[in-house]
Amino acid sequence: MINEFPQALSIAGSDSGGGAGMQADLKTMQMRHVFATTVLVAITAQNTLGVQDAMPLPKKIIDEQFASLNADLKIRACKTGMLADTETVETVVANLKQYDFGPLIVDPVMIAKGGAHLLTDEAISTVRTKLLPLADLVTPNLPEAEALAEMTIENNADMKKAGQRLQALGAKNVLVKGGHFNDQKQASDFVLLADGSSFWMSSPRIDTKRTHGTGDTISACITAELAKGVSMENAIRTGKAYVEATIRDGIQVGHGHGPLNHWAV
Repeated sequence: MINEFPQALSIAGSDSGGGAGMQADLKTMQMRHVFATTVLVAITAQNTLGVQDAMPLPKKIIDEQFASLNADLKIRACKTGMLADTETVETVVANLKQYDFGPLIVDPVMIAKGGAHLLTDEAISTVRTKLLPLADLVTPNLPEAEALAEMTIENNADMKKAGQRLQALGAKNVLVKGGHFNDQKQASDFVLLADGSSFWMSSPRIDTKRTHGTGDTISACITAELAKGVSMENAIRTGKAYVEATIRDGIQVGHGHGPLNHWAV
C-alpha cells in the first residue's frame, strides 16, 4: 500500500506573500486531496503590492531535490511555475528527462500581477524550444501565449491560432487563458487537445483585484486531478471551475493584487 496515495509535484519559485507560486500550488493540491511535493528553484521577496527581489537557487540543490523525490515517492503528475532564468529552465528540463513524474503541466510564468518580469528573454526562448516539447499541457495567459507563439493576440481567432502554434512547438494539449481581455463580460479560455479537438470555457467576469495566483492555481488543480487519474479534459474543466470559485468567494488580504480564496469549493 506504500505510495498508493495520489502524489503531485510543484517545480516552482516561492512567493513570500503566500498568494502565488509554490504556496498557491501547495494550497490547491491539498484542497484537491492530493499529497503535494516540491522542488524549489527560486525565492522571491514578494507581497500583494509587487515583487521586491528574486534569487534563483543553485543547480546542485535543484538536482538533489529531484533525486530525493525520485528515490522515495511515487509522483503521478507534475507542474512547473516560475523558473527564473535559462540555467534553471535547462536544469529542470534535464531532470524531467531523467525521472518519470507523470504528465507535465507547464505554467509559463513570465510576468507578475504587479508587472515584475519573472523570466528573462533568453529563458523564454529556452522554455519554447526545450520545455514545451516535454509538456502534456501548457497553460499560458494572453501575454505569455503571445511571447511563446511569437504573435499578437487581439481576439478569439488569435487565441485559437496561438494554441495551434504552441501545439506545433510540441505541447500535446494547450489551454490559452483569456482573462486579460478586460473588455469582455465573460472570461473565456480556449482549449486545444492532443487529438485535435477543441472547446471554449467561459465564466462571468468578476470585478475584483483579488486574482493573484490564478495561473498557479488552475495549473496546480489540473495537476492534482491528473495525479488522481482524471482525464485531461475533465481535469482542465475542474481547474476552471475551482479558480472561478476561488475568485468569486474572495478574501481580503493585502493592499494590492490580493490572493484567491483556496478554501472555496
